[in-house]
Amino acid sequence: MIGNLFLQGATKSGGIGMIAQFKVVPIGKGESLSLYVAECVKIVQASGLKYQLTPMATILEGDWDGVMDVVGKCHSKVRSMSHRVVTTIEIDDREGRTDAMEQKVKSVQKRLTPR
Repeated sequence: MIGNLFLQGATKSGGIGMIAQFKVVPIGKGESLSLYVAECVKIVQASGLKYQLTPMATILEGDWDGVMDVVGKCHSKVRSMSHRVVTTIEIDDREGRTDAMEQKVKSVQKRLTPR
């Protein structure tokens, strides 16, 4: 993670509060994966979705179609660079929420603040 950096983009379909954490791992490509992560981040940035890069995965916020499109493109890109790829996705899909990534963090931080 680069600090607690949230990179803003325009969410699709009115900013539906779906959050997806995903990682695309090429198998048999050694210990350093930064080349593959960088290729995926380029795809994420081009999507305009809000995202957060962490040391272990990338988190996206948007609607189903936008998020799945990005994950699919990332999988395809890494697959074009490797004979085998494992993609893992976790989804938190909550109706009526916008700005869910930041709100989840703020909710925890509020509870940590001494009163």
